[in-house]
Formats: sequence, structure tokens, C-alpha cells
Amino acid sequence: MTVSSRTNPAADRPGGSAPAGPLLELRGLRKSFGSLHVLAGVDLAFETGKTTVVLGPSGSGKSVMLKHIVGLLRPDGGEIYFDGARIDCLKETDWTDVRLQIGLLFQGGALFDSLTVEENIEFPLREHTRLSREERHERVARALEVVDLKGMFRKLPAQLSGGQRKRVALARAIVLEPRVVLYDEPTTGLDPIRSDGINELIIKLKKSLGVTNIVVTHDLVSARKVADRCVLLLNGKIAADGTYDDLARHPDPQVSHFFMGQYDHEDEKD
Repeated sequence: MTVSSRTNPAADRPGGSAPAGPLLELRGLRKSFGSLHVLAGVDLAFETGKTTVVLGPSGSGKSVMLKHIVGLLRPDGGEIYFDGARIDCLKETDWTDVRLQIGLLFQGGALFDSLTVEENIEFPLREHTRLSREERHERVARALEVVDLKGMFRKLPAQLSGGQRKRVALARAIVLEPRVVLYDEPTTGLDPIRSDGINELIIKLKKSLGVTNIVVTHDLVSARKVADRCVLLLNGKIAADGTYDDLARHPDPQVSHFFMGQYDHEDEKD
């Protein structure tokens, strides 16, 4: 797949220069559900063309953060910026252009059971473009080739393995050639071999398409392989930020307990 001028901002800038600053930035992001404080002032900037892995135990706010990035949730406080423009205050009708630049791989894949592989991947093209049937087919074919499922058009989701379903869902996430791809627990439910296949695809997308990857997971094997940078969320805040090895050697006991998979009842306390 090639990156179109719409998805490559450098194409529209003088001299083809890349935009300054992070592509996506969270500033003081806060979100509560009743008395439960899920995000308690998250400051996080995502560098263009890099893979950032957001780690944390269940309930630490990882998926809630992703939902804010695509406007499925609105923050109680703080700001969100995409390509230098504030987006958290957009009206619902103004979110379309931003969402078309962000691909989302849902945790369960979220494929339509009654649609074929091609129809699943084609769905966003039918909804958001005026491409002809032949043009849509070509885009689907290219997306399938990227995820190593070349020519697999006619099968239904029930006829696919778990790893294949994840790959089809990823093909659908990239068929609009987004600038950012969000992955919500991409290896959940997969065996180690198929998990590694998804990891390889995450790396491939960064290298071949130049996308900015944001991977939410608690799979440490996956994090170590794909991450340029790791961020650990604990108690609604950034507890550690650096390379995987930086976090694995972190002096904070809560951080080290997470990376060792070691339970400590003190970690359950706020």
C-alpha cells in the first residue's frame, strides 16, 4: 500500500518537511466514572512514525485513553491535540476528518459475521469514499497483502482462525491509509505463534507505511518486541516512561512488580 497525500502531511508542506512536534498529544487528561477516577491527569505525547506501547494492569485506563483519542469518550478535564489542533472540544459532526486518519483495531476484532472478508474490509471505503467498485477491490487486495492474507476475499469470519480474524480486522483498520493505528490488546486470545505474527505486522506497518502505532496491552512479550517506547499507567497516571529495558529496571516497586508479574497487596492500594 502506498501512503496518499491525504495521509502524508509532508506532501502538503513547503519542501515536504515533516510537521514539528508530536502527532498526537494528551495534556492533563482526566476521566472519572462516578467515584472511580480512571485517568487522573495524563500527559503523553506520541512521536510521529514510532510505536508507543501503553502498559498497565486491568482497569488502569488504557482502553479509556484510546476511546478519548477517537472521540468515543469526552474528558472531564485536560486537552487532546492531533497534528497541532485541539480535538477534544470538537462537535460530533466535526470528528469525521480526524477519525478517518486514525485506524482502530478492536480487542475482539469486531468483524461482521455475515459479511465476507472483502466486505468487512471494504466497509469503511463504502461509508467514507466515492471509490468505484473496482477501486475498492484494489484497495482491499492491497490491504490483504500487507497483512499476509493475499487473495483471501470470500471467506466468512467463522471460517478463519483467531489469528486470521485479527489480521482481517487490521486490514480493515488500515484500508483508509490512516496516519495513526490504535491497537486494543492485539494479541489477546492468540497462541504465542499467532501473537508473534501480529507483532511482526505492527513492526511492518511502522516500517512500510510510516504509521504511528499506539499499542495498548499487558502482554510483556509483545511490548518488548514492538515498542520504541513504553509507558506504564498506574492509578490513572503515568508511572514510568522510557524504553522497555528502562521500565524493566525501574526503581519503583509497583513498576518492577508489574514487569516481574509479581503480586503485592500494596499495589492494590491507591
